This record gives sequence, structure tokens and C-alpha cells, in this order.
Amino acid sequence: MNAGQAGWKVKIQQFGSFLSGMIMPNIAAFIAWGLITALFIPTGWWPNESLAKLVDPTITYLLPILIGYTGGKLVYDTRGGVVGAMVTMGVIVGTDIPMFLGAMIMGPLSAYLMKKVDKLYEGKIRAGFEMLVNNFSAGILAGILAILSFLAIGPAVEAVNNAMAAGVSALMNMHLLPLVSIFVEPGKVLFLNNAINHGVLSPIAIDQASEFGKSILFLVESNPGPGLGILLAYTFFGRGTAKQTAPGAIIIQFLGGIHEIYFPYILMKPTLLIAAIAGGMTGIATFSLFGVGLVAPASPGSIFAILAMTPRGDYLGIILGVAAAAAASFLVSALVLKTSKVKETDLEEAETKMTALKGKKAMTPSLAGAVSEEMAVRVNLPDSPKKIIFACDAGMGSSAMGASVLRNKVKKAGLDIEVVNYAIAQLPNDADIVVTHKDLTNRATEKLPHAYHLSVDNFLSSEKYDELVEKLATQA
Repeated sequence: MNAGQAGWKVKIQQFGSFLSGMIMPNIAAFIAWGLITALFIPTGWWPNESLAKLVDPTITYLLPILIGYTGGKLVYDTRGGVVGAMVTMGVIVGTDIPMFLGAMIMGPLSAYLMKKVDKLYEGKIRAGFEMLVNNFSAGILAGILAILSFLAIGPAVEAVNNAMAAGVSALMNMHLLPLVSIFVEPGKVLFLNNAINHGVLSPIAIDQASEFGKSILFLVESNPGPGLGILLAYTFFGRGTAKQTAPGAIIIQFLGGIHEIYFPYILMKPTLLIAAIAGGMTGIATFSLFGVGLVAPASPGSIFAILAMTPRGDYLGIILGVAAAAAASFLVSALVLKTSKVKETDLEEAETKMTALKGKKAMTPSLAGAVSEEMAVRVNLPDSPKKIIFACDAGMGSSAMGASVLRNKVKKAGLDIEVVNYAIAQLPNDADIVVTHKDLTNRATEKLPHAYHLSVDNFLSSEKYDELVEKLATQA
């Protein structure tokens, strides 16, 4: 891959990470809406006409405004979030469909324009007039953009959304929807899944769910079946480290919903992409055959999350779809593994590829990944730290796992220190110690230069955590 191709891949990954940053903090609200929908609509488990009144306002107003606010805040903190939320209101009222795509566009865009407007009069305001100018400039800009969104942006985005929905509907009508796995499954391994899932599939899926009560598109990327089949094949037919670690990876991937865990197993044998695609296509075909879907996004892609978002009457089709996907990927993976040789060092080599693709090492269950980078210390270890932050791209998955490991060690040492995980773009200013993968440490130190930074190769490696806890316990 030449430098230009690598540059474009990184930009797409960053775009997907930004989209994920707008959606992921609001997943709890989506889950709440999904549960209310599954329980109280006329076809739900406990139909209730009064409580069902929560469904439409939430999907029409609350969720898009939350996304618009979050997108604005990512660009220009709270000021950008407030402007983004107001402008999103214009997009909502100007259309007849849930305007998630419009919120994802206008929230960040309006915050960016607010940031540029503030730059124009920065340092030029008379003392005592700061609050007046700041409030009115934000209000005027938000009002203008809200009106523009109502008159033009909203209808334009609605047309784009309808065009994409029509394309998806055409694929479904021609029974060709399984073909999207040809793009989605490799995209997951290359970490382009956020751009695909949150940029294209989720807005259409939410629109379908609001109209029909469910959508199969929520299952396209989140189905844990393909990854489960590949890991099962390694468990039975793999060799060396890969065979030993695959059972632990199954628990993290299938039950925990962290699909990232099985990517190194594909990278060590790229032919297994065929297995992932076969599993994805089989799963979608099965879901389509039974006419099933989810009422809201299943995040993370755990079997528990999927079952929680399954509407009444769809459990058999959902379970069979996941099982069929796992079976298909298992059969293809078994054939690949039995007809090829896998060296003991292949998993480590694959993790090296992961570093190049993602900027952080994969979290294989073996804790053998030693830390090759020393502590990236910009300041001294604080005397009485109160908060340790684990940071990764999305603030979930790998950083959550690392935070759990260190939290247990801190607790056992009797230290009164909070250990939490965040997205690297949302690091709080009160962090005393920040733990990141070595390729993300520079970004973290630029954002929080006053904090003590620990650089690691593997969020599950315990050696450096033991050293850190020992130092903290000594000075306590």
C-alpha cells in the first residue's frame, strides 16, 4: 500500500471514528427507546397505549437532538453542542422522517461555523460586553442556520436519505441484501465499520424501525456469528498460541460484544475473509428468510444486546440467523485452517498488522504481550492522584477492558483512585494519569500535557499496571 492509499485509509478511519463519537455516547438512549418500543407498542410484549406515546417523540425529537448536540460538542465543546442542538431542530421540523443523518451533518457543521465566527471578534470585545456578545452571536447564528435547515438542508438530506433507503429496499426486494457483507466484513477488519454502520446503515435502519417497528439493517454489522465461527475453528483446528487463546476470545467477542478481538485471527490468515463474508451473507439471508430485525441498535454486538433488542416473535429467526452465520464461517474457516500451515508466531505478527491498521494492539486473551515502550512521562507521577483514565478511539471496548484490569489491581492495593475509560477526543481535564496505546500517546499528551501518561502495547498487559500500582502504593 503506497503512502497515498494509507493516507486515505486513515482519513476514512478518522471519519468513522468521528461518526462513532456522535452515536456511541447516546447508545443508552437508543436502547431505552428500543425497550419502550418492544414492550409497549400494540405488537409489543405488554401493549400500553399511554406509555407507547413515548415512542414517536423520542425517535423524532430527542434522539436526533442528542446526536446534533454531541456532534457539535465534539467540534466546539458545550457552546458548539448548544448551537448544534438548535440547528438540528430546524432539520427535524423541516422533514417528515427521523432526521439522524441531518443531525450528524448539521450538528458538527454549525459548531464549526460558530467556532469560526468567534474567531472573527476574538479579543475585540469591550470589557463587560463579553456575555452579551457571546450569547447573541450564538443565538443569531443558530437561528439563521435553523431557518436555513428548515427551508433547504432538511429537505435535501431527506431526499438523500430516501434515495439510500430506496437502494437498500431494492436490494431487499431482489433478495440481494446479503451481498453487502462483501463490503461490511472486510470493512470491519480494516476498521472502516463505523463509517459504514453509523454513516449509512443506522440512519436508514432507525427510519425503518420507526415505520415498521424493526429493521434487519441493525443486524448487518453487529451479528456476532461470523466472528464466533472463525474463533471456534481456531479452537478446534488452530495451532499454537492462536488455538490456546481462541476460547477466551470467544467469551469476549460473543458474550462481551467486542468484535475487535477476532480481527488478528483473520489478519494472520487473510483467506479467512472469505469465511467472514460467508458467515455474514448466511446470517443476513437467514434473517431475511424469517423476516426478522431489531428495534434499535445492538451495541456492543453481544448476543445479549441483540436478544434485548429483539421484538416479540422474532427470537427464533434471530437465533437461527446468528447460528447459521457461525456455522457457515466455521465450515469455511475449518477448511482453510486444515489445508494450510499456521506458525506459532503468526498471532504476534497479526497483532503487528493490527497496530498499523488501528493504532493500537489487539486484545488477545493471552497476557503475553509485553510492553515494549517505556512510560511516556511528560510530568512527574502525581503525589495523590484521584483519577486514572484509559483512552482509546471510541472510549469503549479495549479501554474498558484495560480499565477493568487496572481497577481491580488498584482496589486490591487499597488505593482510593477512580479508574475510568474515555474516548481520546473527550479526555476530561481532571485526569491525573492517562493510559493509552503507544501510537495514541502523542495525541493524549497534546490534549492533556499536565497529566502523567503511561504508554502500553496491550491494554490487557498487567506488567506495567503492577509497576504503576506499586509506585502509587509506595507514595500513598
